[in-house]
Amino acid sequence: MPRTIDPEPFFIPVSDEEMRRERQKARELRSSQWWKRKRSKGICHYCGAKFSPRVLTMDHLVPIVRGGKSTKGNLVPSCKKCNSEKKYHLPF
Repeated sequence: MPRTIDPEPFFIPVSDEEMRRERQKARELRSSQWWKRKRSKGICHYCGAKFSPRVLTMDHLVPIVRGGKSTKGNLVPSCKKCNSEKKYHLPF
């Protein structure tokens, strides 16, 4: 019988203050040249579809509520559909 993994153990408790701090870092990165170049390619990280760069959103691969950080290695451009479907889940 296949073993199922309860997703709850993968949640890392994150304080409200830490969430505010990480969201602020993400806002700052959103105005950086690094993010503008990454978004300018117009490709969603998840579905690979091409979009106008202006409609792509910033997504955390490991969500903040799961202990993810607002770092360049954890931020990817995502279309609104993929970002909405992913929510706070991990990309796999």
